[in-house]
Amino acid sequence: MSLQAQIMDEIKTAMKAKDTVALEALRAVKSELLLASTSSGSKEELTEDEEIKLLQRLVKTRKESARIFTEQNRPDLAEPELAQVAVIEKFLPAQLSEEEVEAVIAKIIAETGASGIASMGKVMGLASAQLGGTAEGKTISTIVKKLLS
Repeated sequence: MSLQAQIMDEIKTAMKAKDTVALEALRAVKSELLLASTSSGSKEELTEDEEIKLLQRLVKTRKESARIFTEQNRPDLAEPELAQVAVIEKFLPAQLSEEEVEAVIAKIIAETGASGIASMGKVMGLASAQLGGTAEGKTISTIVKKLLS
């Protein structure tokens, strides 16, 4: 089942349950999917990688908003953002733990013979491609810096 079909099913379920937070998050995902598919021109459907990147971007913006609201002492605004993150994350592949990410990156460093911070770009490119949607870019970057320095 495509991501759009899953989102539509979840929207129907959220409407029946009168779950406004989930409904808002799912409608945002649906909107982003529609925008991405129409902006790409004649291409009919988004690839799975493009869908995952889109979902990760939505999660990242909501986490950032929640962090800002928390810093401004507005938990009433931060809570719905975090609730929407939980709804959107259901559609993402399972995230790897930091130890698992570190093991993959250590293997990449060993294979490429990378040493020093100058090799960070090469390692980041390979790690991002290999880890795809299973780890956040910020986590990957932090671990690569730690292992190369």
